[in-house]
Amino acid sequence: MSLKRVLKTLESFGLSRVESEVYVYLAKTGPSKAEELGTKLRMTKQQLYPVLKGLREKGIVASRPERARLFSAITFEELLNLFMKLSAEKAKAVKETKQELVDSWREITRQNNNS
Repeated sequence: MSLKRVLKTLESFGLSRVESEVYVYLAKTGPSKAEELGTKLRMTKQQLYPVLKGLREKGIVASRPERARLFSAITFEELLNLFMKLSAEKAKAVKETKQELVDSWREITRQNNNS
């Protein structure tokens, strides 16, 4: 799988291009300090830290609170499993509310036809 394809796949799962690039770098190289990440990815701290925070909140990146904080990524396989789980949960939620949503849609279109 090419890097381009991996990045497109990550973006299709909802990661931004920058989040995808940061994830790929960490997953390939292993734990890194923010300073190293910024240098290698040509990003300022102001650009990098919000991306790292977002990835941490999504459970994709972890950090160790040492003097110079180290950031690490879950494996690519773990990431795919996480996305599959989230997709399955979304599909289940839609399935559970499908009839209610269809009924609401029918009511909306009926109201528009009667106007």
